Amino acid sequence: MKKVILYGIRSTLLELGSATKVELRHKLGISFPTISKFLTQMESDGELILVGEDDSSGGRRPKRYAYNPEHMLGLAIFLERTETNYTIFNCLGEVKEQEKTSSVLIEDGLKLLTKFTEEVIAKYPKISSMAIGVPGAVNNGRIFYIPGYEHFQDFDIKGYFEEHFSIPVVVENDMNAAVLGYYNDRRKNENQSLIYLYSGQNGPGAGIIVNGDVVRGSTFFSGEVSFVPQYDDRNFLQALVNGDEPQKMFIREEHEIDAISRLVATFVAIINPHTIIFCTDEVTTLILEKIRIGSSKYIPVEHLPEITMSNWEQDYLDGLQSLGLDIMLTETRN
Repeated sequence: MKKVILYGIRSTLLELGSATKVELRHKLGISFPTISKFLTQMESDGELILVGEDDSSGGRRPKRYAYNPEHMLGLAIFLERTETNYTIFNCLGEVKEQEKTSSVLIEDGLKLLTKFTEEVIAKYPKISSMAIGVPGAVNNGRIFYIPGYEHFQDFDIKGYFEEHFSIPVVVENDMNAAVLGYYNDRRKNENQSLIYLYSGQNGPGAGIIVNGDVVRGSTFFSGEVSFVPQYDDRNFLQALVNGDEPQKMFIREEHEIDAISRLVATFVAIINPHTIIFCTDEVTTLILEKIRIGSSKYIPVEHLPEITMSNWEQDYLDGLQSLGLDIMLTETRN
């Protein structure tokens, strides 16, 4: 209950900018004594800023509070084959620092990743949550499918970092985080369905949102599109690489366009999304038009979604940041 009340007060103040006790009581449906108790403690801890007093309607002038966005900071970090990206943000989502390093922490293992995180938290001791993105399938913080990185296979990375740093940690698949970041930044309504497709450095994957909710599946395996059968003897990954080793790619070849067009048609037939997003590093507007034309060979053109592109790295960080902000606002450590 304490977490629920704290989350309600924090998120309401951040949304409204400021509020009085009466306004918070009406907004949250919490008794006046409870609101007063929490606000007193939060003001003592430095979470709240007194921004003034409203006009009186007969009694004391009501105090107006705002949330101190610098009281807690969050760390979002994602691990790729050739680099590590991270961002530090405050409670308003404002970025304090954002960097891309050449450190390949996912290749070097847990020791260097821990050391790197220790250094960041030493620099920003107010970090109160951590969101980690990985190129693999995750179930409640445990990585259970991460080809090419066997040292992280079946590893509870959430539990490890929560014990090590005593802060809440969320771990998310890279594509789930990316589609969430795109959705949060560009949503036109609350019930959109989106597909985010990306090949990247670790083979193809998809992030899926249906009616506003990220789809993870019954065993948290959704989006592993490499396994989708497409031809008599090839799945999507095999068709895409055409006998080569999976690698970061720029889509241009006819066999790549046909494989992707078939996958788009599959998603349209099953989910009928509003939008399918590709990474700006992998396509051009001309390639997107070829994919649209190719998809229309397999599905009626009137059912095709908007096909567009976006900055995958920024969407990824934005998605992790939203997850980290959410768990940070429920933090009860004082």
